[in-house]
Amino acid sequence: MTGTEHQIVGQVYRAKTDPEAADALIRQYMDFIRSETVKFIRTAPENGREDELSIAMLAFYEAILGYERGRGAFLPYAARAIRSRLIDHSRKEKRHKGVISLHAGEGEEERPLLEALPDRRDQMGEWELRQASRTEIREFGEKLAGFGISFSDVADNCPRQERTLAACRRVLDWARANPEVLDRLEETGRLPMNQLALGAGTDKKTMERHRKYLVALLLAFTNGYEIIRGHLCRLGSGKGGSGE
Repeated sequence: MTGTEHQIVGQVYRAKTDPEAADALIRQYMDFIRSETVKFIRTAPENGREDELSIAMLAFYEAILGYERGRGAFLPYAARAIRSRLIDHSRKEKRHKGVISLHAGEGEEERPLLEALPDRRDQMGEWELRQASRTEIREFGEKLAGFGISFSDVADNCPRQERTLAACRRVLDWARANPEVLDRLEETGRLPMNQLALGAGTDKKTMERHRKYLVALLLAFTNGYEIIRGHLCRLGSGKGGSGE
């Protein structure tokens, strides 16, 4: 890994858990994001093509969250993520061709239909959701730290193969059906490997390889961390990885 690549990887890993670092990284590579968008749409992402640029920015952020050192250099990985997102968007656009646009004129005054619709956005609700998300992430990070685990550790340790992910889900399902195991985890700070392996019918060595991911997954189901739960499930849902 070259010095430049090493620097980028360091920035990416900081951005995984630091929203300000993520924003800074997106700003730093805005020209790259724009370039990848232009490659796909074959025109500048203006003049009615702003959606594609927004989608590319979101894909870049998702690439930050999903990136692991074993996946090669970050920028090619991010480029693939951007292209994949833009392909999905393009397919959806084609499926919806012929559907009336909310920006089309309506009536004699050619008033856009979008303006004729009531504004149902709950801006206060959106703000409260963002605040709740930040609070939950901070609290969960503190809880993980009590076990000597960081968000980056969890990202590094999550399973990449579907069969391994399925094994971890079996452990989770069994633990949820036997809440005393979750209580024991919180009380002792240790994962009861033997009990979980026997109860879930999962290979103990597989569990040991993904101990940090399992600890995070089980902890997320002890105190109602709903936002974290969804992220952990997406984090471990990649298929076709070279490792477990």
